[in-house]
Amino acid sequence: MKNNEVKVPSGRLSRLSKMGGLASRLAGNVLFEGAKQLSKGQSPKLQQLVMTPSNIGHVAEKLSQLRGAAMKVGQMLSMDAGDLVAPELAEVLAKLRSDAKVMPHKQLTTLLVQQWGRDWLAPFAQFELRPFAAASIGQVHVAYLDTGEKLAVKIQYPGVRDSIDSDIDNVATLLKVSRLIPANVKLDTLLAEAKAQLHNEADYHFEAEQIALYQQQLGDDPHFIVPKVYSALSNNSILTMQFVEGTPIESVAQASQEVRNLVASRLMELCFKELFEFKLLQSDPNFANFQYQADSQKIVLLDFGATRSISDKLAQGYQLLMTGALKHDKVQMAIGAQQIGFFQDAIDPAHKQLIIDIFYQACEPIYFDGEYDFGQSTLAKRITEAGKAMSTQQNEWHTPPTDAIFIHRKLAGMYLLAAKLKAKVNVGELFSKYRG
Repeated sequence: MKNNEVKVPSGRLSRLSKMGGLASRLAGNVLFEGAKQLSKGQSPKLQQLVMTPSNIGHVAEKLSQLRGAAMKVGQMLSMDAGDLVAPELAEVLAKLRSDAKVMPHKQLTTLLVQQWGRDWLAPFAQFELRPFAAASIGQVHVAYLDTGEKLAVKIQYPGVRDSIDSDIDNVATLLKVSRLIPANVKLDTLLAEAKAQLHNEADYHFEAEQIALYQQQLGDDPHFIVPKVYSALSNNSILTMQFVEGTPIESVAQASQEVRNLVASRLMELCFKELFEFKLLQSDPNFANFQYQADSQKIVLLDFGATRSISDKLAQGYQLLMTGALKHDKVQMAIGAQQIGFFQDAIDPAHKQLIIDIFYQACEPIYFDGEYDFGQSTLAKRITEAGKAMSTQQNEWHTPPTDAIFIHRKLAGMYLLAAKLKAKVNVGELFSKYRG
């Protein structure tokens, strides 16, 4: 990762200057490109000038250097805006999800001294300064104790926690001014979500607490592994955990159909347990948060910073909604959706029916009789098209509670993973024990 090292700006002024420098560069490129096209007798629109490959590249580079809030905005837009953004920007945003820069060794060791003191290395037999993973708010290192225990040490980038709100506001201003985001994307809603989620993710004490709660709910389930936390070597900026060996969950796509079906079924079943039994949802379905051990057939669960508690009322609403779909009863589905919080009091009946129809489509794997073939399904495309058609009637749409948005993201993530694995899953049977 040596060539990918860039010092993380930790102060508010240095972080702001990154964005200011980017805005100036974009403006300069717009003027240059505009003059060039005008000289050829062309009359380009501002958005065409802004969204040149060069400018989009500059946006991606600066967001990846800032990490933290800036990258989280990019990641959330790449997940939530979907086909609504231009293909060039969608490609850049998707790249941000896996292209984080890492801290140079000098900045890293300075940070470790600040967090653990000058003898920070004392508890370890070995500490690898080169990270094996880097994400939006931190990077992860391998370390070993004298006992031989292998650890994964997640270290937060400096300045992330204190600059969340200002970073997101700066990025929002940039995206709005440069018109990189179309008007029909509810950017303010996404940004509010990004702030709330990132404040939780940037508190490693919170994540450690969520891991403990989740382990308690999971009990001695033989199919999953959640790494244990080393509390004595953790604080709100460093999270030290057991290193669990595993391969990327996508590698299961190369396994037999039986194994692919088994892995997807267990993850789908776990999702239902989170929603209806645990009332505790790990809401980030990023594929990187799941690994697989072929020898033990166990699934490793990682990253609990985005874990959310689910209220009884919300869980009951989804139980009604899904049971209604299973029974092909759209009246019951509407009651469930109402309990979840989807409708305004004065919603147009036709628009309400349109939303219920989309929910019914989304529940197709639940009411399908037998094993649902996710690999052959066109469900994701159909839901996306239906959502686009509905987006033209935004004045009728009532944004659901934030928890509902994250529940949908988790369910969609499980569908996408099952499709990636070309798995066949009897989702209706898995849900049947929860039907109301």
